[in-house]
Amino acid sequence: MIVVGLMTHLNSGYEERSQQAKNPAAKRLFALMAEKKTNLIFSDDETDPARFLGLAGTMGTEIAVLKTHIDILEDFTPNITKMLVELASKHNFMIFEDRKLADIGNTAVLQYTKGVYKIADWANFVNVHVVPGPGIIEGIGRTNEQIGDSLPRGVIILSQMSSEGNLATDDYTKKAVEFARKYEGMVAGHIGNGGDVDELAKLAALSVPGHVIFTPGVKIEEGGDGKGQRYSSPGKAIAAGSDTIIVGRGIYGAPDPLKAAKAYREAGWSAYLKRCSKV
Repeated sequence: MIVVGLMTHLNSGYEERSQQAKNPAAKRLFALMAEKKTNLIFSDDETDPARFLGLAGTMGTEIAVLKTHIDILEDFTPNITKMLVELASKHNFMIFEDRKLADIGNTAVLQYTKGVYKIADWANFVNVHVVPGPGIIEGIGRTNEQIGDSLPRGVIILSQMSSEGNLATDDYTKKAVEFARKYEGMVAGHIGNGGDVDELAKLAALSVPGHVIFTPGVKIEEGGDGKGQRYSSPGKAIAAGSDTIIVGRGIYGAPDPLKAAKAYREAGWSAYLKRCSKV
């Protein structure tokens, strides 16, 4: 069953997947990747606001999505996310706040819409753990539907993780996919395990074609970082069924970050074209 599902997943290009997607943010992302010819997500982990925005502007032409950890920024002001949205519009990329919400639905909604960061005002995607059950998906999903503006939004489920010894495996992953199928229009996709492409392939096989597989733990030089993170190459991640590659330190830690971003963009896109050509 896994093999058949994976083959179905691999049979479609981004344009077709965009038509199959029921979530507006997933639909937009598939179309954007096809249009811009990039499946690269840059994880901007800079803590200084000026450098954070500087990296976003520099990488904007190469990426489909910018991933943020907004709570690591020092001296945060709402003007930072306002400027980030302007950069996203200028360079045609989407924004993913890697918040990893994990509380009951009501509390998660407050964390998403209120407080200092007001994530719902500027992020296309926010990710959630499903340890508390499907209420967290319902809460965020219904909130997105009620906002009613033009920003496409979607929930990303942490169905897997790429860190060594994590518990998001086997039955947890299957349950996460079950929730994603039930709330297909609210969910944009899944976080996959880039550190274990066999597990990643299982997730891709179970997922519906309209959901995006977002995969961290991707680096041109495979291996680990000594802190529990494991890495697979862009080619292996895409071949296993991922739709995107999430790269942070491999880009901003490079001597020439823009050159590194271009290399990852090429590697990810070439792997996608190779995968499609085998169908």
